[in-house]
Amino acid sequence: MAEQKTDPRALVEGLSCASLVDAMGRHHGHRAHILSLVSPSPERFLFGPAVTMSYLPYRDDLTEADQLGFGGWFYRAVGDAPRGKVLVMSSGGYPEHSHGGGTKLSRVQNHGLAGVLTDGRLRDFGELAAYDFSAWCAGEATHWGGDTVAPAAANVPIAIGGVCVIPGDYVYADSSGAVVIPARSLSEIAAEARRIDTEDEANMARIRDEDPEKMRTGRQRSTEQ
Repeated sequence: MAEQKTDPRALVEGLSCASLVDAMGRHHGHRAHILSLVSPSPERFLFGPAVTMSYLPYRDDLTEADQLGFGGWFYRAVGDAPRGKVLVMSSGGYPEHSHGGGTKLSRVQNHGLAGVLTDGRLRDFGELAAYDFSAWCAGEATHWGGDTVAPAAANVPIAIGGVCVIPGDYVYADSSGAVVIPARSLSEIAAEARRIDTEDEANMARIRDEDPEKMRTGRQRSTEQ
């Protein structure tokens, strides 16, 4: 009988970014969390395997980058199976500038990606909120950013908010931030996150039953750090 593969999305169903970050801390020694993100639709969480676009400060003599434009680099990044992927774009040293908006990112909608993550800004929050995908970024922009920063490579390791993202890593983002999980670790990280949630529930029950007087005098130890 053929082995059935677990749906990666089912592994993280009901979990939060905070629990996944704590689980990463128990299994890996590197930074995996990204803070200070906003979204045009903050009620939507983002999850899926990463495809990457690396941005650099704009130069008019980078011929290939200029010829391909956003669309060319997008299709190089997503490949032949874009559905469910997360387009991750580095800020290229300009986190205050736009890395895309409702027009360029309509490709994300057209090809069924799960969404977009960047530590740069995005434009047209109203348009992005009307799409089906989830987008998380550093904030909303008004000015076009193509004269300042531009994509220059696809599906290479990039840095987002101080975190290394390798193509194929799983990205999870919600209103508390984002976490980047190595693909080979997803099952164990999700299982650890569920154990953490169970531990937190047990701690909350103990807190409800704790004696304030004993806590004040140190005769009863706190259950959390």
